[in-house]
Order: sequence, then structure tokens, then C-alpha cells
Amino acid sequence: MPIIHYHAEIRLLVSVRGHPFDRTAFDAIFQDMEGVSATMVDQPAAARLMNLEDMQDFDALVLYDMPGLDFEDPLKKPGFVDPDPALVKGFEALLQEGKGIVALHHSLAGWPTWPEYGDWLGGRFLYRQDVVHGKRTLDSGYAHDVDYVARNVAPDHPVMRDIPESFPICDELYLAEIFEPDVTPLLRSGHDFIAENFYSATAALNERMYDNENWVHPPGSDLIGWAKKALNSRLVYLQPGDSSKAYENPHYRKILRNAIDWVTCRT
Repeated sequence: MPIIHYHAEIRLLVSVRGHPFDRTAFDAIFQDMEGVSATMVDQPAAARLMNLEDMQDFDALVLYDMPGLDFEDPLKKPGFVDPDPALVKGFEALLQEGKGIVALHHSLAGWPTWPEYGDWLGGRFLYRQDVVHGKRTLDSGYAHDVDYVARNVAPDHPVMRDIPESFPICDELYLAEIFEPDVTPLLRSGHDFIAENFYSATAALNERMYDNENWVHPPGSDLIGWAKKALNSRLVYLQPGDSSKAYENPHYRKILRNAIDWVTCRT
């Protein structure tokens, strides 16, 4: 196994941009974490740091970005952008080394033309129809400001330490492609993941917000948080995290801190 050298203070590279968010409120999550130093870098500059040399002073990578999508393409919404070969090589090298990854919310939509990226994260949010694991798949769904109950389904896992059996939260949910056989489930939602409760991502891009007419997406997974191995790295994905309503939830903050500790092998 790779040898990882740890700093006394957990140093995070936080990759952002590609999706609107409250930067100040999001940054406050990490500022309030004792023993954590977070450096927020916007895409595409962040991608240039995702390699062994530039990540050597960071203990983990937090993905709160949505790269690989061009929403200004007049012919296709969105247009897809391929990752730079240097990023593909560098990111895989980080996973081979064992660098910890915490992926949040809209990161599930990143790099749609890079299949391994979605496999490493454990799922994909699709802005338009695509082929996923050999199957033609409809665009994904979204639902903003959903009040739901999150259920801790892995109370013995370090990421879910000191988290109650269930807790209320208000946030955006996705009806997306979740690769459940490849992950360790941590958190599920009590919401019904059926087309009637979500809106088409493609319709929204075509200026039909909150539209699911003639959108016949099959029922999806209620899994909203998981842990997995991505090559030699520990990785945690948390679907909550769209807005300050989630940022300020104490249980969400605790899960995120636990995830950071786990992917950096502090627990």
C-alpha cells in the first residue's frame, strides 16, 4: 500500500465552481472545523492542482464542483467538455496513492465524458440522456428545498459516528444514477424517488423549470450518502449540500467532519 504522510492539521483542497452556491456560507463550514485548514480553489485552476506534486501538501480533496459541462453551448444544453489528459493522469495517480476524497452534492454531475470518474464517485447525475454502464438512460431529476428525514443506515461506520438514527433536513434531492452494488450505504432519504416528485434536468436547461411532463424516469435509489474505495483511496459522497439550509444543519456538519477524518485515516 502507498505510504501517506499526515499533517497534524488536516489540510484540504476544496475544488469549487460550475454550480451556483453561497461561497461565504459554504466556507464557514470548514472555518468552524477545529484542526482543519481548507483552501478553496475555483475550477479550472483546481484541476491543474490534482496531481501528486501539487497535492503533496494536502491531506484530502473535497469536490464541490461540476466540471466538464458547457451551459453556453447554443446547439446542445449542456455541451460536454473532455477532461485534460494531464488531469486524467494526475487524478488517477492521486487515487493510486491513496489520497482521500470527499465529494459533495453536484460533484456527481462532473466530467460526463469520463466514465471512470463517475465509477470512482459511485454515481452520476445526468443533464441529458446518456449511456450508463451500457444502458441508455434518461436525464436525471432534481427537487429543490425538500423537507425530508435522513436515515442513518450504518451507525457502526466511522462516518456516521454520533449521528442519530434519523434527523430532519431541508435540501435539494436528485433522482440520479446511483451505483449501489459498488458502495457502502451510509445515509438514505425518506423521500419517494419517483418521477412525480422530481423535475427533468433537460427541461430546466430548455427554460422549462419545474417541468416533468412526459418525463417517464423510472424510480431511483433513496441512497444519499455512501463510502467506497476508489482504487487505493477512501471516498465519501454526500448528496446533501445545495444551500445554507443544509450547511447549517448540525448533523450534516458532523457527517462531513467525520467523512474528512475517515478519508484521511484519522478514524
